[in-house]
Amino acid sequence: MDIRKQSHVMMDSMQQQMHAMSEETIKARYPRVSPAELAKLNKISDDTIKQVPIDALLDDMIPVYQKYLNHSDVDAMIAFYESPTGKKIMQQMPQITQEAMQVSYKRMEKQIDAAMQRVEDMVKQEQQEREQQKKATPPNPPTSSD
Repeated sequence: MDIRKQSHVMMDSMQQQMHAMSEETIKARYPRVSPAELAKLNKISDDTIKQVPIDALLDDMIPVYQKYLNHSDVDAMIAFYESPTGKKIMQQMPQITQEAMQVSYKRMEKQIDAAMQRVEDMVKQEQQEREQQKKATPPNPPTSSD
């Protein structure tokens, strides 16, 4: 099934999709964002994805599959993925995943924007509360050594 190779290809596809989606979201929320700032965000995203240990994650999944699938299940899967249809699915999976992410992002965009707005509102509220707390707290009285 060439899962390791397919997983790396899928991660590359997801990385490209993340760039497009995050740039779109950032530009919508912060229209004055500079290309240099967007490049920094993409670099952070790239660095994060590069740190994902794909091979180790796949190794971690083996016991999960072993828990739910027996030897005959795996043989049937191998037979399917060796068939023309199975090979086609594996070959097309990165593109399918990328397009599915695009479609789902469009549907989720309002919720993502709303969540980002709630976070911004919470940060602003906390900043205002800290400022009010500072104003309400009297300064320390001078000591006799002052």
